Amino acid sequence: MLKLGEKVIIVDDRFEQNLPIGEYGYVIAYDRNADNIFEYVVRVPKAGRNFLVPGDDIEREDVLVRQEVDRIEREALIDYALMTRNEELFRFIMNGGEEQEQQAEESAEETQSPEDFVRQIRLKAWI
Repeated sequence: MLKLGEKVIIVDDRFEQNLPIGEYGYVIAYDRNADNIFEYVVRVPKAGRNFLVPGDDIEREDVLVRQEVDRIEREALIDYALMTRNEELFRFIMNGGEEQEQQAEESAEETQSPEDFVRQIRLKAWI
């Protein structure tokens, strides 16, 4: 739940209320009516009015800024990897770090004792 006075950005207009998408606003009230789908009252200074919005239509500003920074950082690393022809860095970025996790799992499987391996094979054969 967002706090009162928190700066938010309107990211969607699910109910086609002509919300100013991309504009910032401030949470000024909660709509506590259980029969209403709208959760917040948001004041948009640029529009000069208040809007009733559901929680999915707004997002905190710091979350959106963090997502944008992550996207720009990832694109810069991809550009750097391509310019330096660093294939390992490129694959790491494109896989999202999953490659190391897969290698760790493979190494854990390789250190399996022969008895565990035979037990696993018998279990699969039995099923």
